[in-house]
This record gives sequence, C-alpha cells and structure tokens, in this order.
Amino acid sequence: MKFRVSGILLGVALAQAASATSATSATPDYEHSLRLRDRWMTLTEGFAGPVIWDSERRLRYRRTVPGGFEFVSRAPGSEKATLSFDHAALAGALGALENRVYPPLRLPFETFDWAEHGKAIRFELAEGGGLRQCELSPASCRRIAPEYAGQPRGWGVVRDLSVPPKNLPHPSPDGRCEAFLREGALVLRCAGDDAPRVLAQASENGEVFDPESLVWSPDSRHFVLYRVRPGTQRRVTRVEAAPRDRLQPRVHIQLYPKPGDAVDREVPVLVDADTGVVIVVDTALFPQPLYLSAPYFRTDGKTFAFREVERDRKRVRLIEVDVASGEARTVVEETSATFVNDWGHRGFFHDVGRRGEEILWMSERDGWNHLYRIDGKSGETHPLTRGEWVVRQVIRVDEARREIWFAASGREPGDPYFQHFYRIGFDGRDLVHLTPGEGWHDLSLSPDLRRYTDTWSRLDRPEVTELRDARSTKLLERLETGRVDALVAAGYRPPETFVAPGRDGRTPIHGIVVRPRDYDPARRYRVIEAIYAGPHDAFVPKAYWPFGRHSGGDKVIGMQALADLGFIVVQMDGMGTMNRSKAFHDVAWKNLQDAGFPDRIAWHRALAAKDPSYDLRRGVGIYGASAGGQNALHALEFHGDFYTVAVAMNGCYDNRMDKLSWNEQWMGWPVDESYARASGVDNAHWLRGDLLLILGEQDENVDPASTHQVVDALIRADKPFDLLVVPGGGHAVGRSDGPIDYVQRRLFEFFVRRLPPASGGDSEG
Repeated sequence: MKFRVSGILLGVALAQAASATSATSATPDYEHSLRLRDRWMTLTEGFAGPVIWDSERRLRYRRTVPGGFEFVSRAPGSEKATLSFDHAALAGALGALENRVYPPLRLPFETFDWAEHGKAIRFELAEGGGLRQCELSPASCRRIAPEYAGQPRGWGVVRDLSVPPKNLPHPSPDGRCEAFLREGALVLRCAGDDAPRVLAQASENGEVFDPESLVWSPDSRHFVLYRVRPGTQRRVTRVEAAPRDRLQPRVHIQLYPKPGDAVDREVPVLVDADTGVVIVVDTALFPQPLYLSAPYFRTDGKTFAFREVERDRKRVRLIEVDVASGEARTVVEETSATFVNDWGHRGFFHDVGRRGEEILWMSERDGWNHLYRIDGKSGETHPLTRGEWVVRQVIRVDEARREIWFAASGREPGDPYFQHFYRIGFDGRDLVHLTPGEGWHDLSLSPDLRRYTDTWSRLDRPEVTELRDARSTKLLERLETGRVDALVAAGYRPPETFVAPGRDGRTPIHGIVVRPRDYDPARRYRVIEAIYAGPHDAFVPKAYWPFGRHSGGDKVIGMQALADLGFIVVQMDGMGTMNRSKAFHDVAWKNLQDAGFPDRIAWHRALAAKDPSYDLRRGVGIYGASAGGQNALHALEFHGDFYTVAVAMNGCYDNRMDKLSWNEQWMGWPVDESYARASGVDNAHWLRGDLLLILGEQDENVDPASTHQVVDALIRADKPFDLLVVPGGGHAVGRSDGPIDYVQRRLFEFFVRRLPPASGGDSEG
C-alpha cells in the first residue's frame, strides 16, 4: 500500500523546517514574530478596565502605563487616580510565594476583590493558577481554597455523584424549622417536635434528593427541592505521559457527558412544613427537560416557579406550580423550529417583584432578539424593543423606576456588531441611548444608578473611559484617554475592515485584514484565514486593544505576528454565528460543517477583485482552535479546492465526542445522521491539502480522543498529515498554556513551508 504520514510529531519536535525562505529569499524572522506581543503590549497608556464600583463614591480599574499595568482607585470628580495598593510590595510578596519574579507593573491578574475589610485583596492567578489572597500591610500572600460552588456538574447537566452535595440544614425564614437530608432521606425538624420527622426516603431506583436546590417559601409554610434521577456518569480518562514531578505517567478522570447521554432528571418535590405532606409535582407538562433552573417562590407563597429548557432545545418555558394543589402550568413559552438560543445571556428572564404578574422575557420570536413584557396571568405579550437589531444582554432591571438597562447591536449606524447600551421603560417607551460614539462600548453602573462609566473604542480609534450622568447621559468627565504614540512608532497599524456580500449576494459579511508591516502593494501575498465559527457568539475583534494571546486567531497581535512572515491574514464572521438575525444564526442548525464557508469564500473573492496583492491563485491557508480547529479541518475536507493548508488545534472534530451542552444546542437531540455529516472523522477521506493537527494531551474541554480518531481515520484513508502532541498541554496549548513559543513557531514554520509567502509582481514565486 502506498501510505505516507508526513511527520507524526508525538510531542517532541516537528521535523525541522528546511531553511524556509520566502519568494523574496529573505529568511523568515520567527523570533521577531514570537516576541512581537511582549515587545508591544507595554507601549500604550490610558487603556482602562474593567471598571468596578466599590461604592457610589469610589471606583477602581486597571490601566496601561509605560512598562505595563497599574491598579488605581478614584472618586468621581477627583483630579487624579491613586494606586489601589503598593504594587512593588505586593509583587515581592507574591513572587516569594510562587518562587518567581513579578515586575510591579506586570502583576499576573487583571482584577481583584477586596478582602478583610480592605486590608487585603483576593484574585485569581493568571492562566488558571488558582486563588490567592494578599495582605497589604505588611505585604504577604497565601494560597486559598476556592469557595464551595455547589456539587460539580458535568457541563451543567449531570451531577458528579463521586462528590457529595453540601447538606447543611436549611432554616425556614421564621427560624422555626429546618430541613436537611439524613442518610439520603428528607428530614424536617421544627421547634416543639419530639424528634425530627422523616418526610420521604431515598428512592430505591437510584433517585436522590438535591439538598442544594432546597428553598423555603417567604411565609415559612412550604419548601421545595428537586428529586433527581442521575444522568450518565460518563468518565473521560486521560493519561499524563510526562508529569513534571515524577517518572511514571499519571491518570486523570473527568465527568464528561456527551451528546445522547442521559442527563439528570429533576422533579420538583413540594413539602408542607406544618402537615409534612409531600407532593411530587406531575411532570407530564415537561416530560423531557434538559435542565430546570433553581426554583423560587413568589412573594405571596402561593406559587413557585422555575425555567425549563427542553432536551431538544426547541422549547423553553417558565413554569408555575400552585402550592395548594401541586398543579403545574405554563406562564411563558418560547418555541422554535430549529433551536431556542439559550446560550449565555440569552437565557434572561425576570419575574418583576417575584409576584408572577409581570415577566420580562428575551425572545427571537420576530426574527431578531428582543425584550418583551408578558402578563403572568393572561399571557398577553407586549414587545419592549423591536426592529432589525439585537439585544445582546440585560445588565440591570430597576424595578423602582420600572426600567431595563441593556446592551444591543445593530441599532446605530455603522458596523452592526458594535455594542451599545440603552435604557427603556417597562412600557416600551422612553428608549435612551447611553453610549454615543461609533465603536464598541463597555458600561459599568454605579450601585445607586446615578452614574456610569463608558469605555469605548474602535479598531482604528484608541480607547477612552468616560463618566456620565445616568439620567441625562451628560458627559461629566473623561477618566482615561488611550495613548498609542509609542505603539504606532514601533510599527503597529490597526487592521483594515472589509465588508462584502455573503452567499446570497445581499447579506453583508464583516471582516478584518492584517497586512505585513513591510507591505508592498506591488507584490502578491498568500492569504491565511483565522477562523472560529462557533454559533455561540461573533468573533471578529471590534475594539482597539489588540493584545490578547494568539487564541484561535481572534487576537490582532497574533494575526500581525503571522502576517509579518509575509502573509495577509484575515478574519470574518460568516452565517451561522450569533448577534445578527435569527435566520443568519439558523444556518448552523444541524449544520456545523457549513461554518459560513460559502460566505467566507465570497468575501475572499470580493477582496481579491479589489486588491491585486491579495493572491488566491494557489489556495488559502486557514487555522483555528477548538471549534475553530473543527472548522479548519472541515476547510480541507469540504472546500479543498479553495483552502490548501490548515492548522487545526484541539478541535472538537466529531460533535458526538464533545460536550453534551454545547453540541446539542446547535446539532439537536436525539443524535441523528446530521452528526455524521458534520464529522471530521467520517469525512476524513475527503481531505485535500496539507494539514497540521496540534493537540494538548490534557485537554479538559474537548476529549483528546477526538483528535486521535481523526488521526486514525486519516491513516486508514491513506492521507498524509502532520501531528504535534504536547504532553501536559491543555485546551489552550500554544495560546495561553504549555510551551507557547514552541507551538507557535511550529505553526509559523508550517505555513511558511507549505504556503510560500509574498512573491513579486505576477510571478508564481
């Protein structure tokens, strides 16, 4: 058999690049590209955020200064900010704890919380390093265990039965009774009782009570909790081949439910504290839930409610249960022929006053994501926002003024992805635009809702942070002004923006273009696309700050580092991604292999038609990580006539192998043939072009077996490929963990060798 694998690299080394040179005979300066971020990221001043209000009269944030970052506090109206703590002292104390040297202006965290009444700070060490607390005077630091956050759940849908839930007594609001579990049985103890009462025994068929879900009614007469039929306890086993602290390998086991697995089946159980009567709520109304939200009682104690997401994601409801009868009814129902988008902030609802009379609800029912007020008794629906634009998230509900503060995109002229903030009344009137200025905005409200900060920028406009009056939106003062003179002097140029029609010839597709800093319009440049087409968001950068790590290609400096090797590097958001219309988003439904490629290819060709230096004649390169890794592999499997070189990092190459929650949201349930159609494994025989697979051996996000199954399929299909496995590396290997420079160098070398860079004039180079 004529079989070839062009370089399987099991975590040790990629075959040394054969003195790769560009068509101009210049040796690629890999070290220059690898050091670009470190050289440039300390060259700005006045970039601030996140802004945190400690009180109505004081706020704090991290800001850039020459050489790094400092944390400052200020009172609105004061002329200058002051350091939040002694940076040099804290750097020394933290360095002593971690056995490292931390420059005072390069502390390894982005935000912190006050502790010990302002005498200490608590923060998460960068790159998942764990929780630390540092006393400020005198400075000293220690490791602290994270606060208990509830019984672990695999991807939010299956409780980890190897970890017992926290089973503290739950006292009633009046303090008269407390409920808890004893040997799995539900027990109630009240003042005056001779002994605790056993209300219900643990189920013989494996069902258990969840004490962490228990909640009392305001009048102390009832409580409710979930009885749970546990879902599949699927475990993914990973072998750490080369642990740093010992010779022999180490085994890691992780609860990891996958598409099609049984999820926890939650059933509300209602208890009358006076009589001890237990009512198991009939689930006929919701027979196939994916999960139920935490139950909550209405203020009058006559009903309790919870939000239910159905397993197939096509229906989401707010369900109310009558305490007297135990009967359930639907208060609000959201349905879709494809999926109801419940991802992230899109799961918003608010029961005004917890009275059940008015429900604020987020919905795409008219084709765009908007806010509604729904009568909790009659079901009558009142749209609060409307139009061909999308509400992105609700940041505050002010019941006293009957107002909603929210973020949205597409309402203002310009880029439809720019985030702006607004306020509107419960009656849908008096819409106020809070963030003037064309760009991407982040807003932080003062606790008393009297003022807010607006931090905003564009790719071509450095950031400013402004303080505004919350009622009039009047500018009160500019807190920070971003300065980039040193960065520009070092050679930085913002990406260009480019918009072209997608597959339908009408829908605008928005992208960015990064050119080499020595770009010559008379030359022709090979093109590389950075891709991440996950349906849970949009990904093209919109703000000026370019210094995030090289994460799937969505950070500008990473793109610039690659471009400087002689390429034009681009990124765009195609159909199937979020934050446009429902129809735009629905392209992803049971169709993740699409990844917006018809829109992307149309965008590339439109730019090539305008720009002679944009060379598509010999194929386009592509790279991505996670879902972007899946996309990069699909480029060579389904569009190998256009894309010819791909680097795929830690991809979820078969959606049946990846986490249940994310994949069923877009691919549906039950698992059907659409999963096979989207599988990079089942379609490996279609692969054309040059492929480098990169895998962090200890990936906790995507089962590492997914990459090995692609390898197996490619071998069986007699397809050449390259493979780099990094022992001990995680999901973000080469981007924010593991040997970052090594992995990035391998990526750079692969593209330079397989996709020779810039050529002169019309020559083939």
